[in-house]
Amino acid sequence: MSMTIAVTRNTPGRFDGFLCSCMQEIAPGTYVAPTMSVSVRERVWGVLMEWEGLLPDEDAGVVFFWRDAEAPSGLQIRMLGWPKKEFIEHEGVWLTLRDLTEAHDVEELLEQQDPEEPSIDADDPMLFSPDRLTTDGDA
Repeated sequence: MSMTIAVTRNTPGRFDGFLCSCMQEIAPGTYVAPTMSVSVRERVWGVLMEWEGLLPDEDAGVVFFWRDAEAPSGLQIRMLGWPKKEFIEHEGVWLTLRDLTEAHDVEELLEQQDPEEPSIDADDPMLFSPDRLTTDGDA
């Protein structure tokens, strides 16, 4: 059993009523169950999926997540409707993928894509050099 969290946004009242019947509402639209079993979690998610057609088309949905040691970032995530974000797994962690908007400075992002590397100064004392080692192992 692990803690399960559900976050709703602009959902019809039946979603909130149902989630309140099996989880504790700790803030508006935020529900937690500290010890929800897998079977209960799957039944709750099944009900939410059945009601997905009742969600308004824009800006409404449910995010459902819980600890899962075998999932990326140790977190299992399920979503209905909003948020209009895509989660992708990369090197064992979840990343949120979203499109660039007018607020992004596209030119700056393109410049950062292939940064110019500074030249290496051979006299830099921070660089490791094998010839600086002594025979007794002291560096």
